[in-house]
Order: sequence, then C-alpha cells, then structure tokens
Amino acid sequence: MAAPTTDRATGTLLAQLEIEDGELTARLADGLEAAEKGLQDTAATAADPRIAELTGHLAAFGGKRLRPLLVLLGAEFGEPWSAGVTEAAVIAELVHVSSLYHDDVMDAATTRHGVPSANARWGERSAVFGGDWLLARAAQLSAALGAETIRLNAEAAGRLVTGQLRELTGPAPGEDPVEHYFQVLSGKTAALFSLALSIGAHQAGAPTASIQALDEYGRQLGLAFQIADDLLDLTAPVDWTGKERGKDLAAGVASLPVLLARADESTDGAELREILLAGPLTDTAVRQRALELFRTSPALATTEDMMHLRLARARAAIQGLAPHPAHQALLALCAFMAARTA
Repeated sequence: MAAPTTDRATGTLLAQLEIEDGELTARLADGLEAAEKGLQDTAATAADPRIAELTGHLAAFGGKRLRPLLVLLGAEFGEPWSAGVTEAAVIAELVHVSSLYHDDVMDAATTRHGVPSANARWGERSAVFGGDWLLARAAQLSAALGAETIRLNAEAAGRLVTGQLRELTGPAPGEDPVEHYFQVLSGKTAALFSLALSIGAHQAGAPTASIQALDEYGRQLGLAFQIADDLLDLTAPVDWTGKERGKDLAAGVASLPVLLARADESTDGAELREILLAGPLTDTAVRQRALELFRTSPALATTEDMMHLRLARARAAIQGLAPHPAHQALLALCAFMAARTA
C-alpha cells in the first residue's frame, strides 16, 4: 500500500484550530495518532491482500480526520482516557470513508484526495463492496463497545444510506429542492458529525445532557461543513482543495448555490439559470462561464449566510456545557469552518 500523503488540510487541522490549552492539544494529538494507526490496521485486516489494498486505499491517502477529532473532543466531556475512545474514533472514520467510496461511484468521480478514486482504479462494483466492507468493520468494532455504541452506529449508518438514496432519487414531485437538499445533508454529512461526538462522549461516560448538546452541535456543524464545501467547489483553487473547481457542476450535483441560482428569476440571473437547468456542465467552456457568473450571483452570498446560520446554531447548542478547554476547541472549530470560505 502506498505511504500516506498530506495536503493543506491533512495533519494540520489540529494546529489550525489554535487551541490555547497545551495539555488538551497534546492529548488530542496523541489520540489522533492512535486512531490513525487503528484505522490503518483495521483497513489491513482483510485476509485477501487485494481486498486490503482496495479497502485501505482512501485511508492511506489521508484526509482531514475531522471525525476522529470530533470523537476525541466529545470524550473530553467525560473521561477522555477511557477504554474504547480510540476504537470509537476509528469507527467514525470508517463509516465516513465507506461513504466516500459510495459517493464517488454515485458521482462518477475519478479522483479523491488527489489520487485515483477506488471506482476509477478498480471499477464501480468493487468500490461499492469496498465501502460495504468498511461499514461492516465499523459495525464489528461497535459490537465490542456495547449496546449503546451499536445503536448510535446503526442509527447513523441508516441515516447515511437514507441520505444517499434521497440524493440519488432527487426531490419528490412538488417537494422544495432546498428542503430536499437539507434532508440529504442531515443524513449524508450531519449524521456522521453527530455520531462522532456522541460515541466519543458516551464512551468517556459524559452526562446525558452533554451528549445531547454535542449531538445537536454536530448536526449543525455538519450542515455548515457541507455548505462550505459547496461554496469551495465554486470558489477555491485546486491547489487548496485538491479538487478541480466546478467539479460538482460537471457532475450535475445540485449543490445549495446551484439550487438557489436555479430559483433566481431575476433578469441578471437569467443566463446562469439557463446554463444550470441544461444539466451537467461537461463542456469546459460552458462550465467556466458558469463559474464567472457565480462570482456576481446573489446565490453565493445567500449560501454563505445559510452556512453562518448553522454555525451560530452549533455554538448555541453547546452554550450550556460546563467550562472546559474542549468547549473552546469546539468554538474554534466553528471559526475554522467560517474561515474556510472567507
């Protein structure tokens, strides 16, 4: 298996949060290192080395490891050194990585983290089963941590698959596309953020009220995170994200700014609306024109406002938590999310 690589986000997220408490930072760094080792070891447990290569492909090439970090932050509201916290962090990332395999098949993506996607390298069927294998491994690890972790993982997996199916089928006749978008996000993205914080807090023995607050924080942060990704697809350079600008436009993904631009019936928005309603923008020139029009479209400003609203709700959700350096870290994470699109 190829050695892990790093990009602007990988391995530096913790440092970018600028957490003032040195002991917390050191504890989180140690926890992330242990989770990384656990992730690599778990992905390599397949008896057949060919399966191990497939299922370990994306894990080997890094990522933000945001979800393991959320597990560790959730655990800080209990006893962070409790047994099973590292395994909980591995579970959260396995479920996430499994969803990436499935998403890349759905989007016919050819790259992920700057390397060929699993479906581009091994084919769609292998990629789907590879994602399924990772989801199964997460379930096996959950079984060793008790009934509540099994429940949380199963519930999140169900919401994840429902979100993916809703994305695949699209809005029902008469359904508001923006409302449908947020329902998809609640399953595909927000559910995994909530899972990470909840299982970390639960495994560390945090109070029920804290777990509930962290669950809501995770839901709102997850929504904000995906909205930010939608914005970055239209505005960020490739050397920052590792993805070609307008990739979602080329795949015909109905991101939030696309949905808002489609609904813009003003004269100024007519050209962009017409381009977007034509379907996936596979033509490079047409896609570049759409990106130019988005620069002055009110859809981007409205999308950013919606992102900040979710971040405000995330901060409000944890307002009642007991004072703790991890509370400040969660607030710093909201600030980091906002800065991604600034």
